[in-house]
Amino acid sequence: MTEIHPIAPEDQSVAAAMRQATAPHKGQPMGIEARPMFDAMMATTPAAPGVRFEIGMVGGVSGWWCRLPGAAPEARLLYLHGGGYNLGSAEAFRNLASQLAVRAGADAFLPDYRLAPEHPFPSALDDAVAVYRGLLDSGANRIVVAGDSAGGGLALALLAVLTDRRDAALPLGAAVMSPWTDLTLSGDSMESRAEADPIFTRGVMAAFADAYAREHDRADPKVSPLYADLVGLPPVHIDVGDNELLLDDSVRFAERARAAGVDVSLSIWTGMPHVFQSNPGQLVAAGQSLDAIGAFLAGHLGA
Repeated sequence: MTEIHPIAPEDQSVAAAMRQATAPHKGQPMGIEARPMFDAMMATTPAAPGVRFEIGMVGGVSGWWCRLPGAAPEARLLYLHGGGYNLGSAEAFRNLASQLAVRAGADAFLPDYRLAPEHPFPSALDDAVAVYRGLLDSGANRIVVAGDSAGGGLALALLAVLTDRRDAALPLGAAVMSPWTDLTLSGDSMESRAEADPIFTRGVMAAFADAYAREHDRADPKVSPLYADLVGLPPVHIDVGDNELLLDDSVRFAERARAAGVDVSLSIWTGMPHVFQSNPGQLVAAGQSLDAIGAFLAGHLGA
């Protein structure tokens, strides 16, 4: 199922203001020197009420927990943060993850998976697999996965790896926001949304891909889950804005997943930029999208 959401009238002026604010920085390189700025920006997402944050370690990977009062001990949300595999941290994204945790009704763990260029592929994927198995080993028997941008792509790569290996209980579902599924950058929206995207350019995305994949084949399904064998994947919910370069990364993944028999739903949000869900309270669409994602996750957790 694909659903197109029209932009709310009150979001039009907010989205325009965001575009104006980001315009001077569009296309600027975002190497490791941008990590503090990027983390500070993501930390402005408001935390969900009632959530307690604590440092933790799962599967040998450190990170942050979002703890809910009365959460079921066997249910977990594994959240993989965005940042092009080069930026981002669990601490910076814990507020966004908390918004999903309360809606899903489960404690969430955000791993600080290793980042490129210091730790290129397959470091991030190896860490995601280790954390997932660590959650299983800790007694969690109902797990869902979520992520945004590169973290969304990492979540889908994790699903494909687990499904292919058949050596672990699969997640009950995955919800991804603006996932980066194709590091070959072959989607038509790389061109058709080049002007509409207020944040990214093809050059910025290519630099991220170079740092992460290096000389590795960008079409390897473990790098670009768009090219994975998707047969047998658990249910997937995808949210994406239509004003972003990665629009076709979502559309094409949904099409391939649907053709493989996967229960997949795709929501395209008119006028919205990349990972707009990080702005609840500012954008009506952000709250609506978070609510829908939370309902999907809660439904598959049985919460």
